Amino acid sequence: MQLTTSYSKSFQRMQQIMDDLRAQCPWDKKQTIESLRPLSIEEMYELVDAISAGDWKGIKEELGDLLLHIFFYAKIASEQNEFGIEDVLEHVCNKLVHRHPHIYDNIKVENEEDVKRNWENLKLKEGKKSILAGVPNSLPAMVKALRLQEKAKQVGFEWENAKQVEDKVNEEMNELAEAIHLQNQDKMEDEFGDVLFSMVNYARFLNIDPEHALARTNQKFKNRFQKMEDLLTQGDRRLSDHSLAEMDATWNEVKKYEHEK
Repeated sequence: MQLTTSYSKSFQRMQQIMDDLRAQCPWDKKQTIESLRPLSIEEMYELVDAISAGDWKGIKEELGDLLLHIFFYAKIASEQNEFGIEDVLEHVCNKLVHRHPHIYDNIKVENEEDVKRNWENLKLKEGKKSILAGVPNSLPAMVKALRLQEKAKQVGFEWENAKQVEDKVNEEMNELAEAIHLQNQDKMEDEFGDVLFSMVNYARFLNIDPEHALARTNQKFKNRFQKMEDLLTQGDRRLSDHSLAEMDATWNEVKKYEHEK
């Protein structure tokens, strides 16, 4: 059956396609919410890659893939008589209206910090037992650290300035050095975690996304390493045939070339 490509009917078209796939495709018929979970995580990271690259075409494509997963979960839920895609949309619409009383009611706000505080207070009134309850346990550790700190900030648990955070970083570095001196592995890991957590805090005060900053550095390292490989593996030579001094010299050549571009 040929379905229209009209934007005005895209929602209904997606529902129809999902129904068709679930009824007729052997792979789609087998899927469960558990089997889709790792695929959804992969799609999310592909979207993150596209965003990091500033690839709008890729962002559009990956958003579509994520939207497909949302329809898929809702379809499975409807088969279990739990909810449908319309219920998902209605729920999020109601939540957005409820949590934006400065738009849909007579609450006054001065800035985005007021908005965030109101949002967290409303969540607590809805039954959340902790300001931190909404931070998923399965988030990557660095992203989770950032979200925990942002949540704590909404109730005033926050440093006053970047200098205080810088001092905290130095304090944690000194404690890590002490643990290393004692050669206490458990203590070293504990203190190293404190250093990372304080560095995430420092990044916030510098208006830096620590996850994105590390992703940039990872990509920079990968690009430089591969260029070094290309230069040193010409002919039959392998990278391991070269000394560390040779690799380091070539690495510096690559860096110099990048800075001169």
